[in-house]
Amino acid sequence: MARFELKLPRMGESVAEATITNWLKQVGDKIEADEAVLEVATDKVDSEVPSEVSGVLVEQLFSKDDLVEVGQTIAIIETEGEEAVVEVEIEETIAPEIIEEVTKTIEIAKETVATPVTITNSGSEKFFSPLVKNIAAAEGIGMEELEKIPGTGSEGRVTKNDILEYLKNRTNAPQVEAAKEVVEVVEAVSSKSVAPVSVSGGDEIIEMDRMRKLIAGYMISSQQTSAHVYSFIEVDMTNIVKWREKHKNEFEKREGEKLTFTPIFMEAVAKALKDYPGMNISVDGDYIIKKKNINLGMAAALPNGNLIVPVIKNADQLNLVGMAKAVNDLGNRAKLGKLKPDETKGGTYTVTNVGSFGSIFGTPILNQPEVGILALGAIRKVPAVIETPEGDFIGIRQKMFLTHGYDHRIIDGALGGMFVKRVAEYLENFDITRTI
Repeated sequence: MARFELKLPRMGESVAEATITNWLKQVGDKIEADEAVLEVATDKVDSEVPSEVSGVLVEQLFSKDDLVEVGQTIAIIETEGEEAVVEVEIEETIAPEIIEEVTKTIEIAKETVATPVTITNSGSEKFFSPLVKNIAAAEGIGMEELEKIPGTGSEGRVTKNDILEYLKNRTNAPQVEAAKEVVEVVEAVSSKSVAPVSVSGGDEIIEMDRMRKLIAGYMISSQQTSAHVYSFIEVDMTNIVKWREKHKNEFEKREGEKLTFTPIFMEAVAKALKDYPGMNISVDGDYIIKKKNINLGMAAALPNGNLIVPVIKNADQLNLVGMAKAVNDLGNRAKLGKLKPDETKGGTYTVTNVGSFGSIFGTPILNQPEVGILALGAIRKVPAVIETPEGDFIGIRQKMFLTHGYDHRIIDGALGGMFVKRVAEYLENFDITRTI
């Protein structure tokens, strides 16, 4: 008999560790090659880890809720053959097609929304956890300074204790308590020891799932990081509604895709971001990072009630057909839990459609480290004043509200207002003679 070491595979360029959420196989169970052995989760996605060999599971080296680093051995599988322990790296033993299949089975587990930090690993070869980056952001530590902090973690990674110890001796940042508050906020969200304040005999107590805990942490962190402010504008969508009604059947027949309003909105936002690149930025301490690419996040509701934000990369380079295909593809795979890890990363601006649930408008929370987010309200028939050469009269128009939320630390009302006004102008001046 031979003993095979099952290791935690890579799940994305920036993923260094994962939490075991469920063991699908128990000690003594038979396992077929490519059969899932356990489920793991990162800060954004869930994934099944398959076995590369057939055999019997003889040892589980970690328990549920344990944190495991990429490349670590997580289980021992006994197979037929000479006694030997496989010590090679996982990426050297799995065929490329198997790696691709594992990637395709990734299930979405969050929401939301992106990592709640104001600094990124852009240009750095080191990995920093969201908690470490939150502490650094709270203390005004930029990436260059963060990289110089000696780490005691695996492969020299900077841990929570490393950065807190560094802050004690940092001459220009004596406020260590601020960093501790960030730690307490993030850790409190995932704490299982907090009891309900008051319950009666008929109340039901339900623990939040892992994804909801993460979303809760992201939302609190975003509110504490940015000064949220909002601008509202009403848009006449009558011409777009008529144009879509005219072309949607032809488009679906030809492309095999539904033509929704979302790609039209995304196209308008991408154009406005090119006009106002000051909205396509992020903040790193006292520095502004101007993003080269326009990557639009598209908030998508999941069947379980949670939220995920897949990202349309280089959205400004897509025509309307390409945008429609990207929107449909990401939206469908998000609901099925089929998104790849990198498809939820790298967003520079987010759009959320609160109108799909009947809301007239909403005030969304920023998707850190982005500085802007646009909420799309429901399209409604309303009485409106229509201006004509012959005079004004009242008519029925299809209208909606756009809510632009932005980070007042860096975006003032002038830019925030002009940006959402430009989006409205692109929508109201939509070319109704356009073919698709």
